[in-house]
Amino acid sequence: MDIGILGSGMIGGAVGRLLVDAGHRVAVANSRGPASLAALVADLGPGARAASAAGAIAFGAPVVVLAIPFGRYQELPVAELAGKVVVDTTNYTPARDGRIAELVSGGTTSSELIAAFLPAARVVKSLNTLYFKTLLDRADRLAPSAERTALFVSGDDGEANALVASLVAEIGFAAVAAGSLREGDARQGTGSAVFNVPLTPAQVPREGW
Repeated sequence: MDIGILGSGMIGGAVGRLLVDAGHRVAVANSRGPASLAALVADLGPGARAASAAGAIAFGAPVVVLAIPFGRYQELPVAELAGKVVVDTTNYTPARDGRIAELVSGGTTSSELIAAFLPAARVVKSLNTLYFKTLLDRADRLAPSAERTALFVSGDDGEANALVASLVAEIGFAAVAAGSLREGDARQGTGSAVFNVPLTPAQVPREGW
């Protein structure tokens, strides 16, 4: 599959590595332009290319991974992301992203804000719970699903959720459904019982799920 990645930091680079190793092709973009990505794409290998943001989005058919700081989501090109399955790997961090009253009060969730900003995109929350080094270390495409580390999938579009769950499995993790975008924030977001804790599916807490 051809997949666009917006963001070339720790998570963007790690996800790119996992996808390329699983046989997918990726186009990576960042805010500094394609020339700044030469070292990263060389390291990822022939399955990776550097692109502008528009190029990475166009390349992603139909998936675009969002690996930017949450606070910059309003810089995303709304029209270009229409119809895309957008994998939201972001986590709201007040110290970095600023105080957002709706999130502090619990009136909405970070993924719901992104989905509202991208009304024609199909937003799925995933790949956000583990540190990038843990992602790279715990991926195991040969292990049975029950023995793999769990990654969570939340969203309001069943077909999009299933597509992201299949990608999670292909890169070597066990996909665990975590409900809607609203439910997923509480279940897999910063400070949750599973955040940055490598667990097999059987070890995932069931209370509140």
